[in-house]
Amino acid sequence: MMPFSLDADALLRQLLYDPKNPLLFNNGFFVYFFTVFITLYYLFRNQYTIRTAILSGFSLYFFYKASGDFVVLVIISAILDYLLSNMIYRQRRLWLKRLLLVLSIAANLGLLFYFKYTNFFISIWNGFSGAEVHPLNILLPVGISFYTFENLSYTVDVYHGKIQPERRFLNYLLFLSFFPKLVMGPIVRASDFIPQLKQPYVVSKKDFTDGFYLIVTGLFKKVVVSDYITANFVNYIFDAPSLHTGLECLLAVYGYAIVIYCDFSGYSEVAIGLAKWLGISIPANFLSPYQSVSITEFWRRWHISLSSWLRDYLYIPLGGNRHGKVRTYVNLFVTMLLGGLWHGASWNFVVWGALHGVGLAVHKVWSGFRSAGHREGTRWGRWLSGLLTFHFVCLGWIFFRASSFDAAYQMLVQIVNAQTLDGAEAFVLNYGTVMGMIVLGYMLHHVPAGFSARLRERLSSIPLVANVVVFMVFVAVYAYFKSSEPIMPIYLQF
Repeated sequence: MMPFSLDADALLRQLLYDPKNPLLFNNGFFVYFFTVFITLYYLFRNQYTIRTAILSGFSLYFFYKASGDFVVLVIISAILDYLLSNMIYRQRRLWLKRLLLVLSIAANLGLLFYFKYTNFFISIWNGFSGAEVHPLNILLPVGISFYTFENLSYTVDVYHGKIQPERRFLNYLLFLSFFPKLVMGPIVRASDFIPQLKQPYVVSKKDFTDGFYLIVTGLFKKVVVSDYITANFVNYIFDAPSLHTGLECLLAVYGYAIVIYCDFSGYSEVAIGLAKWLGISIPANFLSPYQSVSITEFWRRWHISLSSWLRDYLYIPLGGNRHGKVRTYVNLFVTMLLGGLWHGASWNFVVWGALHGVGLAVHKVWSGFRSAGHREGTRWGRWLSGLLTFHFVCLGWIFFRASSFDAAYQMLVQIVNAQTLDGAEAFVLNYGTVMGMIVLGYMLHHVPAGFSARLRERLSSIPLVANVVVFMVFVAVYAYFKSSEPIMPIYLQF
């Protein structure tokens, strides 16, 4: 009986939340989790209620394995906004309707503020007042920024009559907790997501192939390219920039630019690919953002679900471009400033958001000047604009990645004042593979959309066993480059 007891204990530990090993797409346990889930989901694919219950149950369990008891917050948030949205919809008195909307916004932002910004504002208070208020022992719930924004957009849309509230609570809970996008997005809209839950489960061969392609390429970008560069180069430089030359620091910035792209876009692609296998379509979240020729275009290509949310629920309500040029510039700045703060409770993120706000306002001014002069951009002009845009984004990434404002400043000092080729030979010998991986990351970023489409078509025409071979090759490559310690996704902290 003893061996069985030991095995049972080990199995139980596997099923329980482990804060040192949260469940993510690149976690070994996820393979077993998804195999059990997809089997049950497929068996009951034609029974709508059971299928929804299975997907909701597994989504909540996934979140429990990723964040522990914080899964309760998702359930409470779903209950609160489900009830309030239906009350808002039925209410005919405008003042009471507004009061219910304010209650929803206050509850959602109140939870987000408490968990994410309490200690930040305590530190600000201590700095200004000279007080010694001790920070609270608060852990940040995984994914709270993402599902808070989804809740807010839902109740606001119901208030404005853009959508009708969902009558089935299970559907709303699933909208909020859908496991492929719960932890790190993309941020989806209820109007796009919930109607798909009510459709028959249909996954075409193209859907399967597209999902397979997105999952494999997304995992490759995240666990091979991004993790390898992070563990073997970027962390070393950013943790102690003063110990490295300006060239090394500059290359680390270029490295981090591809790290954060491969990390977040890779995770988003896995989420979109998994959703395709479940018969649910989620829009693309990244469209080769470093090919942008302006900061405005960058935000149309980078983290699209967030940038569109900020546009629709912050920039436009602030007045957008409807109240003159100066007000437009202010609205852009405020939107990006708050967008920076959304990423984290740190002055670094405030500076990062402010930089992008100023960049968007300046580009707005420049665009007006060019329109007045009827100037058409030349090929070389577009190339130069793209180069300037990329380096402006990289400047922002320094503040985004650095552990503190002082560390970001030191990084900039090294890049400007410590440019030297001393030690270049040793650097190439030590970091040659890393540099090759950075180049590979940028090559993946610049793969034309047409090439990807043709590759998917080829995959759909080959036998299933060939897809299995492709996956096994990926597993072998992953095993070779895998770091000894797991690298948590960057946007997991938001």
